[in-house]
Amino acid sequence: MKKILIVLLIIGVNLYANLNDDGMAEFQKGNYQKAKQLWKKACDMGDMNGCNNLGFLYKNGNGVKKNSQIASQLYKKACNGGYIEGCYNLGVLYYYGEGVIKNYTKAKQLWKKACDSGIMQSCYNLGVLYKNSCDNGNMQSCYNLGILYKNGMGIKQNYQKTIQLWEKACNNGYTQSCVNLGALYEKGFHIKNKQIASQLYKKACDSGNMKGCVNLGALYVDGDGVTKNRTIAKQLFRKACDKGFMEGCYTLGILYAKGIGVKKNLNIATQLYKKACDGGYIGSCKDYKILTSQGY
Repeated sequence: MKKILIVLLIIGVNLYANLNDDGMAEFQKGNYQKAKQLWKKACDMGDMNGCNNLGFLYKNGNGVKKNSQIASQLYKKACNGGYIEGCYNLGVLYYYGEGVIKNYTKAKQLWKKACDSGIMQSCYNLGVLYKNSCDNGNMQSCYNLGILYKNGMGIKQNYQKTIQLWEKACNNGYTQSCVNLGALYEKGFHIKNKQIASQLYKKACDSGNMKGCVNLGALYVDGDGVTKNRTIAKQLFRKACDKGFMEGCYTLGILYAKGIGVKKNLNIATQLYKKACDGGYIGSCKDYKILTSQGY
């Protein structure tokens, strides 16, 4: 992973297939003026694919005077209209400062959007940005690059690389890396070691990451990697809940609903489920409805 890919995406099939297919056929024959007419018509009719392809012509000067500013406007229109290849192409322009003011942050945002939607060239470019930023001490970038390696997004899947990057970020204070690294060890994606997982969750929890507290609490419930202690689990879930982390409220509710480490109390469980549901933790809403339907 060394350099940015600058291949621009030009696609030819969608709901406006006739216009786009005809435009692509003309483009491939070198009839750029005709391709321009067809894609402009498609774009004017609201076809974002046509806008993206028209932008490609302006970016490269095919059948029109080269104009990266117009290209950027067309790519932006396509991107805002939900045509994800336009986001990727616009990111390229922001990276190089063509037709727009150079802005690596905007390039990163656009490439992340495209990467999350499955454009692998965008994932690769995003990885280059993350690597450069990680090498310069940005721990969030190290964490994000680790995600790309874990999921094989634009680069070959490599759990060892993920672990190295998340260890670096975790050791330098980026607590979400500690949580994710703990999950790798807990689930055994590379090496299964729940004791190490518990240590990483504790480190995150002690640094204020409430997801780390909830995950550590779950280990204490069943004694995975730690000595079983449901009182400590309750304390950890309560801590997370009191800090506004709704998953903590939900997991605390489960303890009361099932009588795990506490006296069973469905009224308290209902209150906690409601708090979590109202706070946006969707997984709690179903259990809340079940208990309320039973009169709690």
